[in-house]
Amino acid sequence: MFEYFPKNYVWNISVNLAIEAGARIGEIDEMCRPLRELPMGDESTQQFFAAWKGMADKLADLASEDIAKDRPLSAGSKLNRAAIYYLTAERMQAHDFEPRRVAYDRGVSAFHQGRLLSAANYERVTIPYQGQSLAGIFIKAEAGDRPAPVLVQINGLDSFKELIYWVGVPSELARRGVSSLLVDQPGSGEALRLNKLTARYDSEIWASAIVDYLETRKDVDHRRIGLHGVSLGGYYAPRAVAFEPRFALGAVWGANHNWGEVQKRRLAREGDRPIPHYWDHVRWVWGADDMDQFMSIAQKVTLDGVLDRIKVPFLVTHGQNDRQIPLEYAHQTYDQLVNSPQRELKIFTPREGGVEHSSLDNSANSGDFIADWVAETFKRLA
Repeated sequence: MFEYFPKNYVWNISVNLAIEAGARIGEIDEMCRPLRELPMGDESTQQFFAAWKGMADKLADLASEDIAKDRPLSAGSKLNRAAIYYLTAERMQAHDFEPRRVAYDRGVSAFHQGRLLSAANYERVTIPYQGQSLAGIFIKAEAGDRPAPVLVQINGLDSFKELIYWVGVPSELARRGVSSLLVDQPGSGEALRLNKLTARYDSEIWASAIVDYLETRKDVDHRRIGLHGVSLGGYYAPRAVAFEPRFALGAVWGANHNWGEVQKRRLAREGDRPIPHYWDHVRWVWGADDMDQFMSIAQKVTLDGVLDRIKVPFLVTHGQNDRQIPLEYAHQTYDQLVNSPQRELKIFTPREGGVEHSSLDNSANSGDFIADWVAETFKRLA
């Protein structure tokens, strides 16, 4: 993994995520060089925010100049990177840090405007859910006009649908004849920040609402809908596939088999963490008032006793050097998929890259592997 900051995994994983999303190394160096020697802490994290938001603001201003000169493609490119930097700045902060809301709003707006100016394969959609709605992005398969299979892709603990758009596999799936629906499920992205929809362990509830929506679309092959989860999505996706029989396949990028157990370990001995302000963050995500309530919720977040319900093809992938989720969990998930007619376990090693958490150090080869598996499996299910 590219480790720009000595002994600061939290910032390094964010820098790697930004690079995978499409950040420019020169801009990263301009933002981060003044921060290299800062100690970890709230004040330093806020300086990180100021540096990344400042670059995003500059790019947004430059994009406005391009728009004034009728240069939409140049403007779209700058707005796309501005969105990366706004959202990277936002996701690093405590949830009660007031400036993060402005950064989030600007990030989502820059992403949306940038995609439109770039004439990208992109459709913003709204999915009805329990009297409210979930925000999504639909990317159409490139080949043909017939209804195409679709892979629903969901977030982890501290990510957004926009990050999946950048770092995930939607563009590669589109080239292989598969559409994608990226969703901010409860506990993530717009669902949490704008609609106050917190996470729930019974992910099949919101996953079923997503399938209901897809069944209204004429450009979707309703018999071939799959679900893919990244990071904590490595729990949500298998759970949902187990209890929602309309999913034709499932996949995970990071096998989060027993997230509740990980929380117990962290509480006893905190090590490397995916984000700062960790315990405040998880209580916010899960809607817990205190640690006792959170730990009570967390103990339900396990796939033990669930996976034998899955009777469709399922892919389990994991980075060999994942520092957040134990590698043993990938084997546990795979071993418990006893009724899947086509289960596969893929551990990404240094040979192909992508050895860190959800392959955030190098997603290219691992993303291609997932896209190939999904497309090939859908083809067999046709």
